[in-house]
Amino acid sequence: MADSSFDVVSKVDKMEADNALHQAHKEIEQRYDFKGTGASIAQSGDKILMKANSEERVKAILDVFQTKLIKRGISLKSLDSGDPYASGKEYRIEAELKDGITQENAKKINKIIRDEGPKGVKSQIQGDELRVQSKSRDDLQSVIALLKGKDLDIDLQFINFR
Repeated sequence: MADSSFDVVSKVDKMEADNALHQAHKEIEQRYDFKGTGASIAQSGDKILMKANSEERVKAILDVFQTKLIKRGISLKSLDSGDPYASGKEYRIEAELKDGITQENAKKINKIIRDEGPKGVKSQIQGDELRVQSKSRDDLQSVIALLKGKDLDIDLQFINFR
């Protein structure tokens, strides 16, 4: 019998992220506490830029955006936001959505599977994802449960289970 396998990935649904950004933008334009404060949120390339006239307001914009991401089913582990910094008369926060598993994180996950996973489970890094193989589907399911139980700093999805 051939080996069963699945892939461990960390992907962000671009459409859902876009929708969350547009919803946050709409709410910021309509809310009374943001009127006349120069509050805005916009995307430029991979970066999301939030601006306001005070540090508290720019943090409130970040909070609105995080709320919209959660409602859209996107984990906050995928959002990498910096600290507020002053730029002229306004404060800014730059954020980025992390997509894919970095080499460093892939090695961590590989080590967890090797050390704590069932024997006979093989895992290998393939670009920005990880392929896990075993003869037993039960072993693969226990690996998924093991990885879900770990508190990793990235959002993991398990796809192509066959």
